Amino acid sequence: MKEDFYEILGVSKGASAAEIKKAYRKKAIEYHPDKNPGDAKAEDMFKKAAEAYEVLGDPDKRAKYDQFGHAAFDGSGGFGGGGMNMDDIFSQFGDIFGGAFGGGFSGFGGFGGGQRRVKGSNLRIRVKLNLEEVAHGVEKKVKVRRKVQANGVTYKTCPTCNGTGQITKITNTILGRMQTATACSTCGGSGQTIDKRPAGADAQGLIMEEETVSIKIPPGVEDGMQLKVAGKGNSAPGNGVPGDLLVAIETVEHETLKREGDNLHYDLYISFSEAVLGSSKEIDAIGGKVRIKLEAGIQSGKILRLRGKGITSLNGYGSGDLLVHVNVWTPKEVNKEQKEFFERMQNDENFTPKPEKSDKSFFEKVKDMFS
Repeated sequence: MKEDFYEILGVSKGASAAEIKKAYRKKAIEYHPDKNPGDAKAEDMFKKAAEAYEVLGDPDKRAKYDQFGHAAFDGSGGFGGGGMNMDDIFSQFGDIFGGAFGGGFSGFGGFGGGQRRVKGSNLRIRVKLNLEEVAHGVEKKVKVRRKVQANGVTYKTCPTCNGTGQITKITNTILGRMQTATACSTCGGSGQTIDKRPAGADAQGLIMEEETVSIKIPPGVEDGMQLKVAGKGNSAPGNGVPGDLLVAIETVEHETLKREGDNLHYDLYISFSEAVLGSSKEIDAIGGKVRIKLEAGIQSGKILRLRGKGITSLNGYGSGDLLVHVNVWTPKEVNKEQKEFFERMQNDENFTPKPEKSDKSFFEKVKDMFS
């Protein structure tokens, strides 16, 4: 079972953003590769702390994590997190260390002054899902146009930064000599410049290609959620790492079923005769039709609960229910014979309302819906 992000950083769930940042900096310095060379356990803890901070350090991601837990950030093409590599950590969170490790904070492959690996830009797409796909999850295959390194392209060490990807400047101030490190403007921080560029490649040695990408969408996602497919964005020049493919979820409204959390709602209209005599009705549900039985004398406003017929929970804890709202349809026009019948029934004991304690009020029914 995956460890709790708050426990990894050693903070409470009510911790402030500043407390979370401070806790991450402390953990990252403690387990930093420069301080623990060759220590696989320390490197693993370093990655776990970075993954926890990636989520808890972002207000939106933290809110999703608090609501859905790790299910909102599964690493198999799901929401961010999961499987962060050292390049991701150094490129995203290097500034948090300040001067703890000397000059510029470098990327993987050269701690403390080595070459920094640049990450390619992210791509964004929108995927539409119908209610059945949302309920059970689905694997979508989409065509994506992304930049990749051209065949035959070669790179050489950047002459401006000598492959470090950074330019160090020393400035004399009233406080003394101050050293700052910025990304090299010649190579963009990659430490490499293009040597041989094939025909059709851009200035970075990249060409545009179309690729079919498989996206695994877990059940229970909601409209507006964003998934991440790692490494399927644009490639970076040289030895850089590719960006990610960000997938925005758009849900298509169902004709008769309405979603509310993991529950579904269905409005069933029946005639007065069906309410009096009872009936069997076929209604819409996820995956097809289902037949339900209506007892004789059923009241308008009755809610029938079909357990487990709703949406599979995003956190994996079962499924919601299908709530059938019974509405008795009152005819607006009747013929002479029908009118005479109902006039005779006006004072009939069977037609006099006699609500029982078991007949819940509207507010009690609403309360039950959310219980």
